Amino acid sequence: MNRRIRVGIAGYGNLGKGVEQAIRQNPDMELVAVFTRRDPEGLAKETGLKVERLADAKEYIDRIDVMILCGGSATDLPEQTPQLAKLFNTVDSFDTHAKIPEFYDKVNAAALEGGKVSVISTGWDPGLFSMNRLLMQSVLAEGHDYTFWGKGVSQGHSDAIRRVPGVKAGVQYTVPVEEVIERIRSGETPELATREKHRRNCYVVAEAGADQAAIRETIVNMPDYFADYDTTVTFITEEELAGEHSGMPHGGFVIRSGVTGNGNRQIAEFGLKLDSNPEFTASVLIAYTRAAARLSMEGAAGAKTVFDIPLGLLSPKSPEELRRELL
Repeated sequence: MNRRIRVGIAGYGNLGKGVEQAIRQNPDMELVAVFTRRDPEGLAKETGLKVERLADAKEYIDRIDVMILCGGSATDLPEQTPQLAKLFNTVDSFDTHAKIPEFYDKVNAAALEGGKVSVISTGWDPGLFSMNRLLMQSVLAEGHDYTFWGKGVSQGHSDAIRRVPGVKAGVQYTVPVEEVIERIRSGETPELATREKHRRNCYVVAEAGADQAAIRETIVNMPDYFADYDTTVTFITEEELAGEHSGMPHGGFVIRSGVTGNGNRQIAEFGLKLDSNPEFTASVLIAYTRAAARLSMEGAAGAKTVFDIPLGLLSPKSPEELRRELL
C-alpha cells in the first residue's frame, strides 16, 4: 500500500485513547475519525479529533481501510464486531478466552459476507501470549505450559465489574502466586488448578444505596471472569479509586517447561512488564491493523487470529529489509 493506512477508532475509552496515540507513532497510518456512542460534539471539543456517532460509521465505508474496535469484551464487541465486520476490515481485542471459538464463527460469517478481513482477539493475551504458547508447544513436544498474568490491572475484568448493577466505578487486579512461579522456573511441572495460580482483587465504588452484598456475590460468581478464582471485593470511595488506582500497569509470563533427548530440562519463557496495559495493547492492535490492510489488499476475507497471520505482515519494513536486518 503506497498511501497511508486510513484508520477509524470505534470507542474512545482507555484503549481507544491508546490507539490514537499509537497511530501518531506509526507514520504509515492516519486517523480518519473516532466513532462513539457518546455526544460527538462534546468529545470533539475535548480532544480536537474528528468524532462521529457510531451509528453513522457506514457513511465512512470508502474512507476507512481498517476500523479498530476498542469496546469491552463483556457486551460491546460481541455485537459491534459482527456488525462492523460486514462494512470494514476490523481489528479487535476480544479477550473472553472461553468464548473465542463462537466469537470467531460469528465474526467470520459476517466478514465473509462483506468480503472483509477481521482480525479478532489480538493484544497480548489473547495475542502475543497465544503465539508464544503455540511456538513453545511446537518446539518442546513433551512438556507443560503455564501462563501467569499480573500483578496488574485487567481491562476486560475491570470492564466486567463496572457493568454489575449498583457499581459506579471499579478496577480489578490480577495477582500471580509467586511461589508457584518459582517452582516452575526451578524445573517443577505441577498440575495446577486455576485458583492456585492467581488471585483476583477487585476495588469497587458502589452507587449510593446499592446492596454491597449483592454486588460482591455477583462479582465472585461471575462465570468466565471470577468464578474460578479466589476473588476479593473491597469497597472504596471515588477519592480512593482516583488516588490509589488510577494507573494501569500489567504484565505476565508464558512458561513452557519441557524435556528433550535423554531427559534434559528445557525452559522457555516470554514475559512482559507494562507501565500501561491499554497503551501496549493498542500498539499490538496497530501492528495487526497493518496486517489486516495488507491481507485485504491481497484479496483475503474472513476472520483471522494471530495464528493465521505471518509476522512479516506486522512490520512496516519490507521483506528484504526484514531478512537483512532481523533474520
